[in-house]
Amino acid sequence: MRTMTVFQAHRPRFRDRAEAGRLLGKRVASWAADQPIVIGLPRGGVPVAFEVARALGAPLDILVVRKIGAPGQPELALGAVGEGGIRLFNHDIVSALGVSAERLEQLATATSAEVAERTGRLRGDRPPLEVAGRSVVVVDDGIATGATVRAALAVLRRREVAELMLAVPVTAPEALRVLGPLADDLVCLSAPPAFMAVGQYYEDFDQTTDQEVRRLLATAGERA
Repeated sequence: MRTMTVFQAHRPRFRDRAEAGRLLGKRVASWAADQPIVIGLPRGGVPVAFEVARALGAPLDILVVRKIGAPGQPELALGAVGEGGIRLFNHDIVSALGVSAERLEQLATATSAEVAERTGRLRGDRPPLEVAGRSVVVVDDGIATGATVRAALAVLRRREVAELMLAVPVTAPEALRVLGPLADDLVCLSAPPAFMAVGQYYEDFDQTTDQEVRRLLATAGERA
């Protein structure tokens, strides 16, 4: 990684994802002058990415990734699955919970099916943009553990992107340390030391719908 930029350790909450995206877009607008592709992570990352893409005058796409929830603790990530069959595992958590290899494979297979179904539902007949040899900015609305973002970065590395930036409004400090080496550049507006959950840093953190994702992709396509 060349640079990691955290603009302030703590800030008041963002009004909503659109405001976070506009603020983030201002910070990354000078990066990758050759017009990068902006990739939003569905669903919550897409409204943020839409504003970043608008600030950059760049095309917008999505990349579907999904964490593998622990049995009985779905918010705890055993790992993640991304488009293209990428699987990543948090082996320390898997070991600590005593999840067997057979059970882990069952969970990963089920998650892979969910990724395939969600990809079709969000994309429709819209093919993914070609990212090989291009600069790419990966955007989410915030990062807690970073499992799904790791999967997204791995998928894009396999697709042979030229440069890879990770840009997020708010992140757990530990996630910065884990994810920083996986990107060529990283921009974060806030990494509060008392981070607990992404939603606490938004006044409006209503769930982004599939319909909203499809609408933003269509609008971005028309704009392009």
